[in-house]
Amino acid sequence: MALFFNKKKPVAPAATVVQELPLSAIVPNRFQPRKVFSSAAIAELAATIKDHGLLQPIVVREYAPKQYEIIAGERRFRAMQSLEFEKAPAIVQTMTDAESASMALVENLQREGLSPIEEARAYVELMKLNNLTQQGLAAQMGKSQSFVANKLRLLKLSEPVQTAILNGELSERHGRELLRCDDYQQQLLLHDILANNLTVAETHAAIEALLNPEPVVTPEPEVMPEPAAAPEAADKQPKKRKMIKSKDTRMAVNTLKKSVAMIKQSGVKAKVTQEDTPEAYRFIVELPKEKR
Repeated sequence: MALFFNKKKPVAPAATVVQELPLSAIVPNRFQPRKVFSSAAIAELAATIKDHGLLQPIVVREYAPKQYEIIAGERRFRAMQSLEFEKAPAIVQTMTDAESASMALVENLQREGLSPIEEARAYVELMKLNNLTQQGLAAQMGKSQSFVANKLRLLKLSEPVQTAILNGELSERHGRELLRCDDYQQQLLLHDILANNLTVAETHAAIEALLNPEPVVTPEPEVMPEPAAAPEAADKQPKKRKMIKSKDTRMAVNTLKKSVAMIKQSGVKAKVTQEDTPEAYRFIVELPKEKR
């Protein structure tokens, strides 16, 4: 795969001479897309390195005199840190900031284990670094444009939902379902999903119930029949309407928020204070009085 260096061909790698570098002189790549590292996986890797040695050196670049930034191999670097190695076998390559960032991103995207959010954020960084469109990125990555677009849409999720996906508490399919909701609804549903271990299908049903609640029709009280009215009078009598009620608190809260939004859109400067207590949602709406 060609790397995204804004050149017609990828940069040729430097001579693969392995050097022993002080571990203290090496820092992680700031564009490392992987934000969550499993301590158990690092411990397992450290045990393997302790028993068999480091089979593959890390790749770094010298960003300042005698100071090195990791391009590939942060998990190995962390494992060596846990083993308190003083030096690390490394291959030093010459790269610019943009080249180093692009290579680190691509190297990690080619490996398994990135969360969907980490993958989406890596795509955003690659597009910024190399001035690529979604279509251009998809072509470089060997993916369809719809695949890239669907990943990027996950970044529209609220921060709590993104964090849950990052931590492996929520699947990508759950996230796609939650894209239909606003941030507040997402937080309500996230709590429900995690507390009750909802499947994707159950999450879909919960979202449908929240966005399109079925009206609860209260039965009309029985009344004694009245004498038939004349045809003309009967036409003039207003028809009785069935009252629709809903006991869904979340629907009521959402309706209240939409009402306040409509007030603001009308030009009235409304101030809203919201407080969530264990027992209730509390809203205080302040409207300015007209000056006379």
